[in-house]
Amino acid sequence: MSTDQQSTSNPSLKEKAVSFLQLVASGKVREAYQTYISPDFRHHNPYFRGDAESLMLAMEENSTMNPHKILEVKLVLQERDMVSVYSHVKQNPEDLGGAVVHIFRFQDNQIVELWDIGQPLPEDSPNENGMF
Repeated sequence: MSTDQQSTSNPSLKEKAVSFLQLVASGKVREAYQTYISPDFRHHNPYFRGDAESLMLAMEENSTMNPHKILEVKLVLQERDMVSVYSHVKQNPEDLGGAVVHIFRFQDNQIVELWDIGQPLPEDSPNENGMF
């Protein structure tokens, strides 16, 4: 089996984290959960209960309210069972959006823990480098 075939049939943890986020952003929240989330999943978003069901329902509600959400992945890092994804997320095409970091912990190739941190993009910034 070639390396290309192997990577396609057995996605890396980085690829799984990005795929999860892309599915959620495209409105396929339940598919994302069924494919990637462990039965032992927990998260640390302070606005929702810490179980998978609560976060999934919130993601579905956000998807319904923002059907044209845009997720642009800027950087993906992995160390052992941890993957961090740095993205530009816009709720709609006209939105300035925000910088969001999702930190995933995997166990047995499934997501068992999730942290997310976000910062809105300012309309005016003195930093010539931008957030991305």
